[in-house]
Amino acid sequence: MKISRLKIKRFRGIRKCKLFFTDHAVLVGDNNSGKSTVLEAIDLALGPDRLNRKPVIDEHDFHLGEYLANEGEKPRKIRIEVTITDLNNEQRSRFVDYIEWWDNSKDAFHSEPPPEDVDDGSIEEALRVTFLGRYDSEEDDFSGKTFFSRSLEESDSPAPFGKADKRYCGFLYLRSIRTARRALSLEHGSLLDIILQLKEIRPKMWEKTIEEASGWDVASDPELGISGILETIEDAMRKYVPSEWGISPRLKVSKLTREHLRQIITAFINTGESEHAAPFYLQGRGTINLLVLAMLSQIAADRQNIVFAMEEPETAIPPYAQKRIVHEVRNLATQSLFTSHSPYVLEEFSIQEMAVLKRSSDGHMTQATVKLPESIKHKHYRQEFRTRFCEGLLSRRILVAEGATEATAMPAAARRLSELNPESYSSFEALGLCTIDAGTDSQIADIAKLYKKLGKQVFALCDKQKPSEKRAIEAEVERLFMHEEKGFEKLVIKNTEQEAIEEFIDAIDWPNHLKERYPDPSENPERALYDYFKWSKGNWGIADFLAQCAYEEDIPEWIRDTCKELKTLCQPDDDHEEEEIENVSGEKEHEDIF
Repeated sequence: MKISRLKIKRFRGIRKCKLFFTDHAVLVGDNNSGKSTVLEAIDLALGPDRLNRKPVIDEHDFHLGEYLANEGEKPRKIRIEVTITDLNNEQRSRFVDYIEWWDNSKDAFHSEPPPEDVDDGSIEEALRVTFLGRYDSEEDDFSGKTFFSRSLEESDSPAPFGKADKRYCGFLYLRSIRTARRALSLEHGSLLDIILQLKEIRPKMWEKTIEEASGWDVASDPELGISGILETIEDAMRKYVPSEWGISPRLKVSKLTREHLRQIITAFINTGESEHAAPFYLQGRGTINLLVLAMLSQIAADRQNIVFAMEEPETAIPPYAQKRIVHEVRNLATQSLFTSHSPYVLEEFSIQEMAVLKRSSDGHMTQATVKLPESIKHKHYRQEFRTRFCEGLLSRRILVAEGATEATAMPAAARRLSELNPESYSSFEALGLCTIDAGTDSQIADIAKLYKKLGKQVFALCDKQKPSEKRAIEAEVERLFMHEEKGFEKLVIKNTEQEAIEEFIDAIDWPNHLKERYPDPSENPERALYDYFKWSKGNWGIADFLAQCAYEEDIPEWIRDTCKELKTLCQPDDDHEEEEIENVSGEKEHEDIF
């Protein structure tokens, strides 16, 4: 089983989207781009225990909180459509009345039933289900339910895709916090509860546990004093009400119901090498996450046909364990969907398996894949993924800098300027701006093109270029910042006050070879500092200088102007053109039946 296509309409921050998934995929994007919302949407449609929550949805699940229709409009509904392919024999048999034909070569449904070319390797059986959520004005409440999509389109009485049906589809959503917190409890939907259900084990302890607990009065020993207080309360009650109204207050260990016992019973684990046991959820986060992985392996072994969706497997886990988790989950599941901000997780996925998500200000989510330009070889991409490419994939805005010096110096300058004059400047971190070292000026245009195609807002910064090279870069970026010097070191030296240069010269620890060349650097401060900057190229030499400047004017004017303009350009853009909302169900608009 695998999820091949997902369509979302009016769910949380997503006004509309259409996404396609490979067998294994990692959803990539900066914070608040909607990655978790995508997994939550799938859980609404396929999660067997998700609809147990009452209400299933609320005001904040509707895009922009708009759940009330204007006069004359159709009711506003959340609509989530999931296309499931790679069905096993059990699923084909159960869902035979709702099977459709999916064309993998076109990422679309075969449109001419009955299909004459079902033996074509690209055509396979598929199941389409749709979650509909809405506000019911008569009940003054929210409701939501999943249906077989074909029944929505072909019948006035749509067939629900119920909890028993969902169990045949094996979708498991692992939230980094919520799943771990409930893993070894007996709450509905916990990992332990799922394992017991798969093994068809029904705990028969409830009656005995309730009976034993009901006979245990807490603090009934008179020496403790609590029972005496309860007796005085009972005497006071007798003055006002007859005894049949309720007497003899006492303390019990729980509400003595099955549901409450499910909530309070949990596993205890020994801590360290001692015999002291503590609740499992109080163990270290890394230990808990690996415990979750061990339980997942049992679920997968029993199920054999399951989709795992997992948020941020790197949480509280060292790099080697992050890789192990990704590797194991990929082996356990027929399909795995991850979200992550870790380079160690991301590099476990091929370029084709990275789904780079972008969401516009009007809620339109789009998907892109990484396509390397010819000048960037796949081998170099893999070798330099952590140092050059990963951060850009996770960011919304990119500044492609000519070399390591610019890539370290500009963020340091922006941070210092924001401290000296926060009204005029912002740090690159506050702007969501990631600086990428292009390595050389010949790579700027190609690297900018890579990120531009992924929907990023891209800028570039470099030394003076030839007209043809300048045009090539400008074609791929929103704004090119190019100074007139040949070398960033010259730009800084020529445009820095003498006093600031002399103060920095006195503060730094000079390397031996420069001490020999400049026994007294103050005799030729500009030349000495230029050679120091060249020696420390890419090693934070200029960055350290800019970071210690005491006054705004100590930082060269060109750098100040660049930082100011970047702040302006990186402000949110609310001028996106409104795009027509596609029909979520496919080629033809159908009336929603709920």
